[in-house]
Amino acid sequence: MKHSERLAAFAALGQRLASLTPDEIYQLAARARNQNAWFDEPSVAAAMAGLAHMLAEEPLRHWAARYPAEPTTVHQIGVVMAGNIPMVGFHDMLCVLLSGHVLLAKLSADDTVLMTWLMDELTRLEPRFADYIKVLPRLNAADAFIATGSDNTARYFEFYFGTKPHLIRRNRTSVGILTGSETSEELARLGPDIFQYYGLGCRNVSKLFVPTEYDFVPLLDALQPHEGVLNHHKYNNNYDYNKSILLVNRVQHFDNGFLLLRPSPLLVSSISVVHYAEYTSEIDLVDQLTDIAAQTQCVVSAGARFAGSLPFGQAQSPGVDEYADRVDTMEFLAQLP
Repeated sequence: MKHSERLAAFAALGQRLASLTPDEIYQLAARARNQNAWFDEPSVAAAMAGLAHMLAEEPLRHWAARYPAEPTTVHQIGVVMAGNIPMVGFHDMLCVLLSGHVLLAKLSADDTVLMTWLMDELTRLEPRFADYIKVLPRLNAADAFIATGSDNTARYFEFYFGTKPHLIRRNRTSVGILTGSETSEELARLGPDIFQYYGLGCRNVSKLFVPTEYDFVPLLDALQPHEGVLNHHKYNNNYDYNKSILLVNRVQHFDNGFLLLRPSPLLVSSISVVHYAEYTSEIDLVDQLTDIAAQTQCVVSAGARFAGSLPFGQAQSPGVDEYADRVDTMEFLAQLP
């Protein structure tokens, strides 16, 4: 199968995802939620739209043109996929198959329904991919590995995969910058960055950087349209639990009825909680961001006012050229002997 044919198949998959009907999404979400309660219809719909955006033909072709069309040697690439948000393993699947290698996929137990459906759809569009996609419980036959997990599982991966070429990802999260000059409309756009996928993704904002004596009331008011997250029983349980812990321990916090904001030096927060830290100057802010750069997936600010940041509302819409952990997966595959 030629590179142009592989590329055309993925572009066609993008068109298929973009044309999914509400009933198709409902049916897929119902099946997925039986396996993973977090994968409700809004989350599955958002993930499908995100993949359709990623597979838009023009940017897809432009991105693919940056890399060799064919591999020097066809390798079997073992991919250990995460399952924290719907179909989060798709980008690795795309990179392996588009680069001309064979995918050996170990699916997350939390996301087999949707990933299997994607593989079936791709194979339906291009039957020759059936020879390039293998879902396996073990990856002993792999020539190289790509794995995504927690910091603890990363150490496990390095121990078992260390003798072969490997790309291993660790915990990451995202942060937001507030200056106090944002409009209510700008603050409202921060909502999806915090609440989409209920805060479970590495692109979800789990920490805010605010100027000293920042007034949180406008932010909490602007986020009110997202109070529907409480309709999810797991989110609601997390909110009730975390609120009770903060109250019992008399920890300073802000609460708008469905989100808890608390000062903390920690970067990663619990579901329904966002941490914040104050900065005294832009230099102080840059220093703090530099300290956590290795654990940060992306930074958002109103209108992307700060260098290297994305606009509010764009954290969950990565382009095809935006890599997890900022490590170029296609380059890793291209450099395999």
